[in-house]
Amino acid sequence: MQATSRLGSFFPDDLRAARNQAPASQAPGATGTTGVPGAGEGVSATTGAAGASATGASPTTGAAGVSATTAAPTTEELYGEYIDVDDLLEESVELALARAEAEEYRDRYLRLQAEWDNYRKRTSLEREAERGRASAHLVEKLLPIIDDLERAIEHSDTADALSLQEGIQAVYAKLEDVLSKQGVVTINPLGEPFDAHKHSAVGIAVDALLPEETVVQVYQKGYEMAGRLLRSAMVIVSTR
Repeated sequence: MQATSRLGSFFPDDLRAARNQAPASQAPGATGTTGVPGAGEGVSATTGAAGASATGASPTTGAAGVSATTAAPTTEELYGEYIDVDDLLEESVELALARAEAEEYRDRYLRLQAEWDNYRKRTSLEREAERGRASAHLVEKLLPIIDDLERAIEHSDTADALSLQEGIQAVYAKLEDVLSKQGVVTINPLGEPFDAHKHSAVGIAVDALLPEETVVQVYQKGYEMAGRLLRSAMVIVSTR
């Protein structure tokens, strides 16, 4: 019984303090309820229009017959700006396409590089083989001339000078024919003006009857092939 009297004496004072802390003005017909556990139906202080009930964690205001609650924070409030999911998806798709295209170009570049290396090696081998065939063809043409020279040497002791000279001239003519068919051109500029691109002057000869720098003697013939100078002619030129 003593505990009951204590509770009875405490509870009116608590209600009285809560009533003093309630808002001073409320709409007509509104009720304000401040509760403690076991003291009534309300959980928090509410303020509403006539016939309206408002529930929530903080004071709210609702229209008649409508229950108003505090909404959760929006995406704009949390992140500060609006995020478009469609834009993000589109950017992701574009990035994936760009990466796939870059990978395709990389693979194409590697294939082209490998093909170029194979082509370069193949053409190099083909050029080497072509030069080898050309050299073999030239040597094949020179073999009969070597045979003639060997026979001339064998009969040089028994043959007279005239026969030996005729044999050497025949071998020389055959050699010139072979070289001519291979595109070799002999440079023999006797009596021609001196040409520094094809001639090499090894001496001078005074001659008042000839124009200045005329080839008066060919010490060694020159040769060119397919427009390429193989060897310049060694000559003696005139001077006054």
